[in-house]
Amino acid sequence: MPAKKTATSTAAATTAKATKAATGATAATGGNVLTSQAYNDISISGGVAGDAKAEALALFSAIDTANLASVSAADLKIIKNTHDVAEDAEVQAFNPAIDAATGTAADELQNGKIKNKVLKLTATVLGLQIEEAQGNGDATKLAAEQTKLDKNIALDVAAAGQTATAVDFTGTT
Repeated sequence: MPAKKTATSTAAATTAKATKAATGATAATGGNVLTSQAYNDISISGGVAGDAKAEALALFSAIDTANLASVSAADLKIIKNTHDVAEDAEVQAFNPAIDAATGTAADELQNGKIKNKVLKLTATVLGLQIEEAQGNGDATKLAAEQTKLDKNIALDVAAAGQTATAVDFTGTT
């Protein structure tokens, strides 16, 4: 059974994760500011629903969003890998766990899955925004992914205050 996280521990862990992800370089210089991490170290799925947007954005707080054109190729790869590992966790861990659960446990896993989707789609949208800023964008795809992200943020907010259960998953960004 997946371990539950408390709201306090999740918020503290998210802050620590964001700090750990940052290095001495700055995005403005094109330096690398993110580090590859294990999925379980970046997961925002546990705790309480309602603040997934802020939790996901905190993981990428070292990225200079005012100067996305300068994001390094290594950081863009980590952002894309964040999408990939969150997608894998959704398909390989969340979906089977939800299918096997009933009642409250299923609801709590579903809340965790929504938070995971917010993480996955935040990474997707950020990656597409960076590609666009660097002259390689696809505005149609960006708009579609932003719509998906907004939908999942709304689902998370609608479940605010409810328990969200994380799943254990092996993978890295």
